[in-house]
This record gives sequence, C-alpha cells and structure tokens, in this order.
Amino acid sequence: MNIDQVSAGEFERKLAKVLREILSRVSWLHGWNVEPFSRRAGDRRWDLKAVGPLPGGGRGVLCIQFKLHFQPSQFSSLVDRSCDGDHYKSASRVLAMPHVSPRMAALCEEHGWSWFDLAGNCRLEIPGVLFIERSGIEPVRLLKRSGANLSTPEAGRIIRALLAPENAGQRWTQRGMVAHFGELGVPIPPPSLALVNKVVQHLRAEAFLDLLPNGGFRVRDPEGLLRAWRDAYRFNRHMRRRYFTLLQGHALQEKLRALDPEAQGRVAYAVFSAADFQAPHVRQPRTWLYLAPNVEAEFQAALEAKLVDSGENLVVLIPDDYGVFYRTESAKTRLACTNAVQTYVDVVHAGGRGEEAAEAILQQRLRPAWSVVLQ
Repeated sequence: MNIDQVSAGEFERKLAKVLREILSRVSWLHGWNVEPFSRRAGDRRWDLKAVGPLPGGGRGVLCIQFKLHFQPSQFSSLVDRSCDGDHYKSASRVLAMPHVSPRMAALCEEHGWSWFDLAGNCRLEIPGVLFIERSGIEPVRLLKRSGANLSTPEAGRIIRALLAPENAGQRWTQRGMVAHFGELGVPIPPPSLALVNKVVQHLRAEAFLDLLPNGGFRVRDPEGLLRAWRDAYRFNRHMRRRYFTLLQGHALQEKLRALDPEAQGRVAYAVFSAADFQAPHVRQPRTWLYLAPNVEAEFQAALEAKLVDSGENLVVLIPDDYGVFYRTESAKTRLACTNAVQTYVDVVHAGGRGEEAAEAILQQRLRPAWSVVLQ
C-alpha cells in the first residue's frame, strides 16, 4: 500500500480499524467503542477516541492523534497536550502513525504517551489499569525519504565527536565540525561539509540536536543518539586477526606502549581491554587491540606474535576507518585505549558479556559526563 497516496480520511479509517482489532484481542475489554472525538468549535486537538468500562469501575478513554508525515523533532508540539478525561476515570494520550520508529516510540514512552501503527504494533497504556504491547509485526513503510546513513564510517566520525565525553555540552557549527578533525593530531580524515550538513539535518529531525539562539547546534539527547548509533554500527566491518604471544603482564604492556607512545592512532586497547580500564566489570583473558594496517608487521616483530587458528591471547582488529582512534584515552604508564563511546558500541557487538560491559561504561563514564551539561 502506498501510504503517500491515501487520503487523510481513508488513513484515519484504516487506523481506527486497526485500533478496534487491537482492543478486541483483549478478552476482558468489553464494551469499548472507537469513535470520532467530540470536537468543540475550533478545537481539533484529537482525531479519535476509544472509550469503555474498566474492571474496577468507571470508564477509561484513549485520546488518539493521527499523524502521517511526522518527525521526532515535531513531538514537542504535542507533548503537553491534555486529554479531556473529565468524564472518565482514566485517560491516556495516543499517537497513531503508519510507522512508529524506535526513536518516536522512545519519545512517546519518555513523555507518557501511548502509540500504535498501521501494522498493529503498539504500546497502549493507562497507568495501573491497562497495558497492551505488541511488536515484531512488519511495519507499513512510507516512501523512503532522504536521510543520513549512520552506519557509514564517515557518519561515525561525526557521531563520535558529538558524543565523546570530552566534548559534552559543546556548541558546534557545521564548518567547525569539519575543522575540528584537522586539529586532532591523529590521521582521521575530516567528513565533508556536505555530509556534516546531511547528518546534522537528519539528527535535528530525529530530535537528537537542538539549534542554539546564537547559531550552531548542540546535542540534546546524547543517550538516545548513542542508542541510534549503536543499532546502526557495523562492528563486523573491522577485520579480526587471532594472535598468540608468550609475553604477559607488564612486559606485554611495555611492548604495546612502545608501539604508540604518543597516541597517534597506531595502536589502542579496544573492546573488553578498553572497558577494563574505563569501567572494570567483565574480566576475560584476551587482550583486544585496534591496530592500524601499516603497523601490523612492526607489531608482530615487537611482540613475537604469531597468527593462530585457535588459542589466541591477542585479538587484533584492523579498523575499516581511522575514526576508531578518535580522542583515545591516554595514560603515562600504558597504551592508550579507545574513547568510551567507541568502547561502548564495540563491546555491545562483540558478544559474550558485552552488554554488561557496555552498561557499566554507560553508567560510570558516559552518563556522568553528559548529565553535568544537561542539568
């Protein structure tokens, strides 16, 4: 079905039918009706309502707002709208769309809204009274609109800069973002101005960024943006090599540090090894590293490391992009490790107890840095 060619009236009828079907599947919901919202003169705040008796007595109401082309950045225009529940025991506000994106669903939940889509996916809640959740049904898609692909290495450079704890609260301009990469002292190619513009416009539409009164922009929802990048990130793009070395402990650390003593984007502790320095939580026996491709021969010689098929104690990742070395965390006595944002997305996708390690980094490193500037 081409939603873009459906009239507003037909769209409303289809969504009303879907809502009736959702409610009819709940055996104890009897006598609920889906009907047009009674509109006072000039008041078109709501499009539909679902009304019915509640098990504990009284009646409940769902106030439904339909939206066809609606972006997360526009949600603020709805967030404080009240549901006229004067004549009902309990009321809930509901957003209905052809497809509710994960970002839109998260905003609804954050602000106490329910939602459902044309495929029948939903999260309908009247607190303490009613809760219906359905997911996994293939959504009805709108015609594809232009947007940024957050999974590309080039877009990843921009996301890292926006989310790095060291940059928390920073005011950015698009040209300033491009210039920023030339000031790092690490060979990370700057994103093009056209790409920065595309990514920024996309993130504004998704309500991850705020425009500032004096120009420029700033991250408004770093954790939401981190989740979006986490879901788009492709860890398998990095080439993985298994190595074994007889070096251990301090001797191994010294040899690694000597390969990149100035943290210039040659080698860095990565994944679980980086997480062990940043938020110790998950112990595992291997040393994980990011290694620039042109350093591999030097690495093999320095550590007398051999490629193996199994039994490795070094996991070496050859990155598909030097962006993994963005703002590595240095220390005087050891090799630098990846930035906490990079470590987070890597451990999430590395398997094992990666999600536990990621949660520790989020709790101990990222949220504290972001919360200071978001208060």
